Amino acid sequence: MPDAPARPAEAGRSAPSRPGAVVAVLALAGITVSLMQTLVIPIVPALPGYLHASPSDAAWTVTATLLAAAVATPVAGRLGDMFGKRRLLLASLVLLVAGSTVCALSDRLVPMITGRALQGLAAAVVPLGISIMRDELPPEKLAGSTALMSASLGVGGALGLPAAAFIADHYDWHVLFWTSAVLGVGAAVLVLGLVPESGVRTGGRFDLAGAVGMAVGLVALLLAVSKGADWGWGSGTTLGLFALAVVVLVAWGFFELRTAEPLVDLRTTARRQVLFTNLASIAFGFSMFAMALVLPQLLQLPTRTGYGLGRSMLDAGLVMAPQGLVMMATAPLSALVTKSRGPKTTLMTGALIVAAGYGLNIVLMSEIWHLVLVSCVIGAGVGFAYGAMPALIMGAVPPSETAAANSLNTLMRSIGTSVASAVAGVILAQMTTSLGGHALPSENGFKAVMALGAGAAALAFLLAGFLPRHRPAGTPAATRTEASVEPVG
Repeated sequence: MPDAPARPAEAGRSAPSRPGAVVAVLALAGITVSLMQTLVIPIVPALPGYLHASPSDAAWTVTATLLAAAVATPVAGRLGDMFGKRRLLLASLVLLVAGSTVCALSDRLVPMITGRALQGLAAAVVPLGISIMRDELPPEKLAGSTALMSASLGVGGALGLPAAAFIADHYDWHVLFWTSAVLGVGAAVLVLGLVPESGVRTGGRFDLAGAVGMAVGLVALLLAVSKGADWGWGSGTTLGLFALAVVVLVAWGFFELRTAEPLVDLRTTARRQVLFTNLASIAFGFSMFAMALVLPQLLQLPTRTGYGLGRSMLDAGLVMAPQGLVMMATAPLSALVTKSRGPKTTLMTGALIVAAGYGLNIVLMSEIWHLVLVSCVIGAGVGFAYGAMPALIMGAVPPSETAAANSLNTLMRSIGTSVASAVAGVILAQMTTSLGGHALPSENGFKAVMALGAGAAALAFLLAGFLPRHRPAGTPAATRTEASVEPVG
């Protein structure tokens, strides 16, 4: 294999004097942004009353964040590669603070949706942070640090639910967003003071036409997936959006292949290591979110159903919280396996652990400790997998494309979670039981979703089997040739 280009620290620029502080600050920023996933969950049932809107309109406060994040993540990654990753990370945190402040001052639907969309635009913080680590950290610290940063996506979501439930139960709901704004300001200040700007930049021209085309295609696709259950899967609106997404994304792909400086380098994306990592990421996104949909509902359903545990939202959050701690604790172990056996082995190990966790959930779901155990097992598997994905991506792309490639990988996980939400929603709406004249998801419906979660993890395992053999974690791709990214042995 040809010699890889020198890392920035090896090219005449010293590594940061406090790499541990850099890692801690970037992980904190990632956790802060990932809190947006669970921030509104405790108040979703009450949002129509708070905002003087119908339930279907209030649901746009969740959808707007999803759509904004999908569009912003690859765009911010490309801009970070061009103009500086730290600069774009700070811009993302500023958008988070602005969106949180708008939401904190809102009592009406439109400002709330606007604020939530601004929060979604900050979603690129994690892939940007991983890319900064690649540029700035010494090689021996890279695998563990990127594993921790990648795991912050799940850590923030798991820890955010009980914290948000506690605040919603004891304070005015606006305090949720003031808290988010304060955390965002704190993260931005720490980034300014402790995180250096990377000197690895591509420069060039931003592909505005490619960004617009990708945005239209992704919004059409995710809008159809997320709102299809409300509009009807066979409705003209849903089918029209799916058709628009296919046409636009295919045309966008042809355009990107013919553009000198594309938003997404599809030739790099088509490499075996990148392609199958991204496909596995979709499956993992599906698998992880299936659990987040099932466990809180099981905990909160009435005990009269025979399988519900009759607990509060706060209790549900506390049951889920250990999962985030397990993910954080698993990150160093994931890095050790990656260093010794390669990221492919780490990813496949994570997939098997997640599948085993869902298998446990099918037979253990009648006690609180059952669900704590299941969430921890699945969290350990996700921690393994999320730690391996950045190593696989960075081992296949040159340093100048790191942020864009990591951002695209993050987008793939988001697409998986969106599909999981839609599919689980259909299953739980069709497989119901009646209690007091109300239709509730049945026990078999929950088991069906768990089986799908296990199946998605098994699919990720199979996809990971197509990855090239062991490659040292975090090694930059030497060239754009397939030979440089697919060593044999």
